[in-house]
Amino acid sequence: MRWENLTSDSEHSRADAALFGADAVTTRTFDTPEFRGITFHEIRARSIINRVPAVSRMSFQWTVNPYRGCSHACVYCFARKTHSYLDLDTGLGFDSQIVVKINAPELLRRQLGSRRWQGEHIAMGTNVDCYQRAEGRYRLMPGIIAALRDHANPFSILTKGTLILRDLELIKQAARVTDVGISVSVGFTEQELWRTVEPGTPAPERRLEVVRTFGDHGIGCGVLMAPVIPFLSDSPAQLRATVRAIAASGATSVTPLVLHLRPGAREWFMAWLGQHHPHLVARYERLYAAGSYAPKWYQRRITRQVHELAEEYGIGPTRAGTSRRISPPEPAPEPPVAGPTQLSLL
Repeated sequence: MRWENLTSDSEHSRADAALFGADAVTTRTFDTPEFRGITFHEIRARSIINRVPAVSRMSFQWTVNPYRGCSHACVYCFARKTHSYLDLDTGLGFDSQIVVKINAPELLRRQLGSRRWQGEHIAMGTNVDCYQRAEGRYRLMPGIIAALRDHANPFSILTKGTLILRDLELIKQAARVTDVGISVSVGFTEQELWRTVEPGTPAPERRLEVVRTFGDHGIGCGVLMAPVIPFLSDSPAQLRATVRAIAASGATSVTPLVLHLRPGAREWFMAWLGQHHPHLVARYERLYAAGSYAPKWYQRRITRQVHELAEEYGIGPTRAGTSRRISPPEPAPEPPVAGPTQLSLL
């Protein structure tokens, strides 16, 4: 792998110095029921707050990603291409070769304390899920959230993982001093589709329980309805069933996002489609003939349908997440009260 031989004066180090130190990589393979078949590459990163490229469609400027690769194994994951930057496979390798930035919490705390850092919003879970299974072993997120809390730095988390509930108390503490946005990704509710397209994730109903639990604790939680998969989860009945379930969870918002197929993800998804739904291959080739994104007319149609259903079921303004600052419990024992601030995770 291109980053195994990094040295402070090598050509590769100029490209990757912001990611890994020269003697950073340790590879460990765990043959246990929980992690069978997964290889962890433990590295010491040199930087943990990443600037989002200006050409990106993202509305935020800064991210923190403690992991690369993801055992959720979603066949459509747009982040698959990033594994090729390290000469790792974007298919099964992305699902099983997990890069772990073991020094992420202390590195983040140091960068947040720098005079150069202006306290801007930090988004997490926008590349790979920071609450994938590896987090159960490495426990990087408690230290990351604690650092953000201690510096009163606004942040958001997008996840498919139920493990976020482990850190609920820390998130509540952070929400008392800064704006915190929590969103859960649930693109559809059909069990058969979930088992084949998102095999390493918790079931959709378990993710919606996360939404309900955060709401019960005074933190509004939005749902990113992503991806809506053409011809597999986009019928009016399917959209209705998904939005109805999201509304029942108490979500503060729902934002649809149609499947996009960037290089790296496109090849893997189309191979999966050819195996499981070969009759749809030609339709996908036509729908995505112009590039990574479905045509605007299709995206607008899905967005309109979901927004209409959200209004019908009483989900309030359609945006990707709700930020909330919870008032300190002292001196008055009043329940947390704060107004939501718009936060986009798209």
